[in-house]
Amino acid sequence: MAYTRKDVSTLTRAERRRFVMALLELKRRGEYDEFVRMHVEYYVADGERGLRTAHMAPSFLPWHRKFLLDLEKALRRIDDSVSVPYWDWTRDRTTSSAPWTEDLLGGNGRPSDRQVMTGPFAYAQGNWTLKVGVTDGKFLTRDLGRARDPIELPTRGELDWAMKEPLYDASPWDSRVTKGFRNRLEGWGTGRGSASWHNHNRVHRWVGGVMVGGASVNDPVFWLHHAFVDLVWSRWQRRHREHRYLPARQPGPGDPQRGRVVARHEKLPPWDVTPNDLEDHASIYRYA
Repeated sequence: MAYTRKDVSTLTRAERRRFVMALLELKRRGEYDEFVRMHVEYYVADGERGLRTAHMAPSFLPWHRKFLLDLEKALRRIDDSVSVPYWDWTRDRTTSSAPWTEDLLGGNGRPSDRQVMTGPFAYAQGNWTLKVGVTDGKFLTRDLGRARDPIELPTRGELDWAMKEPLYDASPWDSRVTKGFRNRLEGWGTGRGSASWHNHNRVHRWVGGVMVGGASVNDPVFWLHHAFVDLVWSRWQRRHREHRYLPARQPGPGDPQRGRVVARHEKLPPWDVTPNDLEDHASIYRYA
């Protein structure tokens, strides 16, 4: 029977507590850090060699759908009432609204070093020491809205700009592509600085701290953010039912992207599933 992922702003006090406690227990067991390690490993950029699966590629959406499902499965082994809530950043846009409350994810980092001092994931609580990362920092950091160079969260209009694109993805199948739903949602744009960040990418930059970079999973808001990205993909699928994941087949011989992206029916590392397998989630979960 399919379970439900809810809007984080609608969770009851008990639901918030259960979600937090399951995350803390996963961290205590050492399992949570394996998710951080996996995301760091599979964060392969355009300029690097080899297969790109998690980012800057068509499989960005199915890869993170499977990643979320694995995290959710681990949480539900601890408490089968738990599912990952989603954070609709087009509506809950302030630093004091959900999910930044004391009983959920805690708030912003302090000005001096951006260390999060409130909530259950604050380093001072003793339950959330960072053990895997791209730096040696031990504590969770945030810079909500970026104090020194402020930016805003994506608007409903910016999300609609992605949603109205019927084509899933297009050549060259990377961060440079200017058409296709996947990159409009993932958010790699042209130009420099904040003007080049859209939707998903802009949210990571708005949160700041450890959410910027491959070790972004160290901030639990990563999961709430990607649950909403997944919901947006679900909505796009319903709106454009005749359009599917692309590429359907590998780029042709001589194409520089051949072997660097995952086609629809190819295995999606590190799992034994394909993007095609992950297009329909109705039998597993639904969104409230």
